[in-house]
Amino acid sequence: MDQKEFRDNLELKAVDEKYVDQFNELLSYVFQFTEADLEESGYESKKELIKSKQPILEQSKVFGWFHDEQLISQIAIYPCEVNIHGKIFKMGGITGVGTYPEYANHGLMQDLIHLALKNMRDDQQWISYLYPYSIPYYRRKGWEIMSDKLSFKIRDTQLPKQVTIPGMVERVSVDHEDVFTVYAKFARQNHGALIRSEFNWEEYWRFENEDERTAAVYYGANQEPLGVLFYWVAEDVFHIKEMFYINQEARNGLWNFISAHFSMIDWAEGDIYKNEPLAFLLDDSQIKETIEPYYMARIVDVKEMLLAYPYVSTAKPFHFVVSDPVAEWNNGVFSLLWDEDDQVSVTDEPLGQPVHIDIQTLTCVLMNYRRPTYLHRIERLDTDKETLNSLERILPDQEAYFSDYF
Repeated sequence: MDQKEFRDNLELKAVDEKYVDQFNELLSYVFQFTEADLEESGYESKKELIKSKQPILEQSKVFGWFHDEQLISQIAIYPCEVNIHGKIFKMGGITGVGTYPEYANHGLMQDLIHLALKNMRDDQQWISYLYPYSIPYYRRKGWEIMSDKLSFKIRDTQLPKQVTIPGMVERVSVDHEDVFTVYAKFARQNHGALIRSEFNWEEYWRFENEDERTAAVYYGANQEPLGVLFYWVAEDVFHIKEMFYINQEARNGLWNFISAHFSMIDWAEGDIYKNEPLAFLLDDSQIKETIEPYYMARIVDVKEMLLAYPYVSTAKPFHFVVSDPVAEWNNGVFSLLWDEDDQVSVTDEPLGQPVHIDIQTLTCVLMNYRRPTYLHRIERLDTDKETLNSLERILPDQEAYFSDYF
């Protein structure tokens, strides 16, 4: 059977709830979990774990290729909201991506990604996030790294010294209302962060044994919750899942709490979901830190994203010349022009100097994973010096924070 004959026998359509068993079977194939993974997550079986992912099918738009009513390739768009430099955007989270190996290399996923992008565009989701199983693959599809995960390990003797603070820490359950209150404020302060709905919180704990985690909440002098730490202690190690806080007082309070475990532990280890090295904040900075890319992002619609983007300044008119390997509507000229009220407009008429850029690098710039000057230096962005300076001036300079997984 040749390629054309093979494709003629396939059907591309929405995956509704009547295909839930096939959706789960393909999901099970994609997510290869060991028994140790299951035990750590608190699930009794792989079937139970896969069943827990079923709400994704109910909450998301799912598309798939079918061969004789058999689902062979799929992609899901998980509807979310994120903070982009202080402004809330609808975001399409890509998840549940998978193709049975015997159907690979037929361009099925390319078509699914194109369809997913069209649907996100129709739903006004101008940006998309995903967790990459292969960074090179998703770069070829237009996504780019947007955030990092920094993992650290600290000896008990290197823990920060106690700092005098006006408040105190209390241990509560991970679903305590004050946990949600602090995160909601934190997410609106931190670029890139997910605005977590109730369902997002359920997904946050999907691969964790929630019953074995504790939340430590820092309360200020007026009993206002200001910081949260998710942790557990096992085999003389203080494990930090995540720490988020509204101000430095709360950060100090949470580290005071960790340091108070000095006599119980040999190590403290955990993750920071921002390019913010912990070592600099410690008296003894000779600690082990490793950094790796975490999530990727992609602009779905360049024109609409440029119109909605929260610039911090204005500039003389200039234009982007964008190339996109999948979304054809993003190929072309996008000129930025500000009026006397500092409101931006976007046109396809080439105004001012050009900025030649691909969709991956434009995403990188707008998400501030790397600054324009650096990207120009490594030849990922091509423009003149004045326009480069304009880009540096008009784009916010806050690194993305993203700690979720879907």
